[in-house]
Amino acid sequence: MTSVEPRGFDRRQFLSGIGTGSALLVGSQLSAGTILPGSVLEQTAPTNEPLQPSIWLAIAEDGSVRIWTHRSEMGTGIRTSLPMVVADELGADWDKVTIEQALGDRRYGSQNTDGSRSIRRFYEPMRRAGAAARAMLEQAAAKEWNVDAKQCAAREHAVHGPDGKRLGFGELVAAARELSPPKTEDLTFRKPAERRYVGKDEVRFYDLDDILMGKAKFGADVRPEGMVFAAIWRVPVLGGTIDSFDATAAKAVPGVTEVVELDLFEGPPAFQALGGIAVIGRNTHAATRGRDALEVKWSGGDNAGFSSPAFDAEMQATAQEPGRVVREVGDVDGAMKAAGAKHEAMYTVPFLAHAQMEPLAAVASVTDGKCTVWAPTQNPQAAQGAIAAALGINPKNVEVHVTLLGGGFGRKSKPDFAVEAALLAQKLGKPVRVQWTREDDTRFDYYHSAAAVHVEAGLGDDGMPTAWLQRSVFPPISLTFSPRADMPSAGELGLGFTDLPYPITNIRCEAGRARAKTRIGWMRSVHHVQHAFSECSFVDELAAKAGADPLEYLVKLIGEPRHVDLTGVEYPNQGEPLERYPVDTGRLLRVLKHVAEKANWGRKLPQGKGLGIAAHRSFLGYVATVVEVEVSKAGTVRIPRVDIGIDAGTIVNPDRVRAQLEGAATFGIGIALLGEITFADGAVQQGNYHDFLVPRMPEAPREVHTYLLPNDAPPSGVGETGTPPMAPALCNAIFAATGKRVRRLPIKQHDLSWG
Repeated sequence: MTSVEPRGFDRRQFLSGIGTGSALLVGSQLSAGTILPGSVLEQTAPTNEPLQPSIWLAIAEDGSVRIWTHRSEMGTGIRTSLPMVVADELGADWDKVTIEQALGDRRYGSQNTDGSRSIRRFYEPMRRAGAAARAMLEQAAAKEWNVDAKQCAAREHAVHGPDGKRLGFGELVAAARELSPPKTEDLTFRKPAERRYVGKDEVRFYDLDDILMGKAKFGADVRPEGMVFAAIWRVPVLGGTIDSFDATAAKAVPGVTEVVELDLFEGPPAFQALGGIAVIGRNTHAATRGRDALEVKWSGGDNAGFSSPAFDAEMQATAQEPGRVVREVGDVDGAMKAAGAKHEAMYTVPFLAHAQMEPLAAVASVTDGKCTVWAPTQNPQAAQGAIAAALGINPKNVEVHVTLLGGGFGRKSKPDFAVEAALLAQKLGKPVRVQWTREDDTRFDYYHSAAAVHVEAGLGDDGMPTAWLQRSVFPPISLTFSPRADMPSAGELGLGFTDLPYPITNIRCEAGRARAKTRIGWMRSVHHVQHAFSECSFVDELAAKAGADPLEYLVKLIGEPRHVDLTGVEYPNQGEPLERYPVDTGRLLRVLKHVAEKANWGRKLPQGKGLGIAAHRSFLGYVATVVEVEVSKAGTVRIPRVDIGIDAGTIVNPDRVRAQLEGAATFGIGIALLGEITFADGAVQQGNYHDFLVPRMPEAPREVHTYLLPNDAPPSGVGETGTPPMAPALCNAIFAATGKRVRRLPIKQHDLSWG
């Protein structure tokens, strides 16, 4: 079903109608005076207090429905999925629904579109918004017909009553506005069989047509009148200084209008603009050419000696020594001494860049102490706060408009690029667009942590572990906000490390200290990247050592279905109670067995071809992956097929879940095969897609088969959940094909030739 913007009825007309009291607005129950300051609702909402207008939903007298979505669209379909929940509970026809991107404002709750939290955190609020509106329309119809409201049912954009009575939504707006919204405890929700949209493939991606036709607005598409363009030279080493610069050649570039120096950041980098030298031009080309013509003398400062080889060696050495114990079960030391055999391995992951397809861009205008920003940001509230701090104004005077994002993966939740635009707009007194190049994006990222993970096991006579010791060492994300930080938080260690799912009698998990000389940030799947790689690879190694089939060994290791006991472990569980979202090995087993069956696990393959398997819980969801590889005698890796399945609890938009799994397959394979950021003399050595490689057609899987396992459990993560098992499944498949183990990513570093 296609969503179409109504013709002949523009946004201003719609809002004008709301302003004259001809629309019904409902949502979460809010007290009087909670309309968002500066938003369209503040300007246009009815003032009849019993109406309790709010921020999610508006119904006009012509029956058209407008739904505000407060999360950022970067290809996940969240701008479609959350409104689907509202429309379904309301009983609206999707072709009468339009979607409005909300401004940044804390009263929406969190707008930070990362951590696979959008559906999980806002499924219930969206249901309540739709159900409350439906109840008000049904009550209005019941009053009109003088019948009990239980005899009225909203569906297909109308309320239906006894004896074939029917009133369209628009016809009921005026009467419904006179009613008080129902209390949350009085709401009723549709049963699964009554849903038109949720859990079904009935709704197309809302922005699809505009994207395909080039009409969609991304960050670089915003062009307010009088806008100029800026490209910024930044010190290549974090914390370095500018000694001097000569802008003569830059100013001589046709189209360059001026050169402006931005103060370098002070203290922890956080979300501050890095600072540097901005070249202003009449277009992006002029600004970028002028920036490249600058002659700058700079010093690297204390971080100039930072290098990847030395840092990797330091982390591996730390991982060999005892660290801070973060989970302990039984007597690991005693069990290790008593074990008949032991096995150990060290796994390493390099720094990784987000490398999203759309480079960073932001437009800002500052007038009369107020700032308006247009940006492809995942976190408009963080942008508000960071911009306000940089400009020295109240956050209420910063209005952040969220454009579509051409990919994000966590990078665009850090608003440093929007702060740059705001600072320049304040200095110049005119709208400014700051445009990052691909090289800027690669060299000034908030990188995924490099890591070293040491794992060892004491083994019984049957080859199963009687003791398991693992140590994880990586610079924590908090380093970006506190330069002295060097120990991962419980939340970071809870990403696939402290929640080891195996019922081994003796377990110890330890964390080591590490401090990098760069900005560290979250990237898709965050620390599950290194923890799933090490854990799932090590299990495959144990299976090989025992002479067992990897699937059979893994099933035996997971054991009987149960909820993992994490008593005594500081385990945030993505902010959710373990009672509601337990670590459920039954769900892990279910998806593992399902995917293995679909992939025809166990089929015989010739040398040079192999299957690898991995299963992992992340972001409260459960994913299993089987990867099939072909490795040529020269060592070239090709991936004919990937099978990937997920148990994500209640699924709202199956089409987008399948798309996220397909994307995770390519993203995860890219990390494993190719991804690597290295430092020399404090600076990043890579710059563009020629040296920070992402998968092209030859590296991408030829086929990706996805499986959504039905479950009425509360919704869990999807966007990040598919990535973690990809690297270990691929590396396990390479071992099956060639007999060669990959413990250090990326795979491109290794000689996989055979025969």
